[in-house]
Amino acid sequence: MAFHQSALAVSIATALAAAALPAHAGPELVPYPKDKGMLYGTVDRADNKQVRELYAPKAAIDAVKAGKPLPEGTAITMLLYKAKLDDKGAPAKGAGGGFEKGDPIAHFVMQKSKGWGAGYAADMRNGEWEYRAFTPAGSPNEKADLKPCFTCHKPKSDQDYVFPFRA
Repeated sequence: MAFHQSALAVSIATALAAAALPAHAGPELVPYPKDKGMLYGTVDRADNKQVRELYAPKAAIDAVKAGKPLPEGTAITMLLYKAKLDDKGAPAKGAGGGFEKGDPIAHFVMQKSKGWGAGYAADMRNGEWEYRAFTPAGSPNEKADLKPCFTCHKPKSDQDYVFPFRA
């Protein structure tokens, strides 16, 4: 009887301790990066008339070039801009053929850190990545819906939830 009560007490204590641990999930984990890193890509989105610039630290770009996993702590930053429009309402193209950048819209940051994401259900979790939206000035956008970030990156689980990039 005493053994059963002690096992029960240990089980309860373990469950309570696990419940008290932080979930390690949520946008508040992601700070605005002091240094966005290197521009490694620009994506023109005709569907929503946007220009997106993608930045990553040199260490992340070097890791990808070497076929290695992205290092813990990697933050990838995406700056969104409205595309400038021509007189017909279509995105105006610059000398290089890409859309011309207009006004800034938002900044999104995805960051990888050990243990992050553990608080999400399996259908939403993107490994150890977390996402956060910021205003163009770098302030957190607490009203942003981040679910599209998770659902867009979820199919890339075989690539550490990151779309391929080259610099």
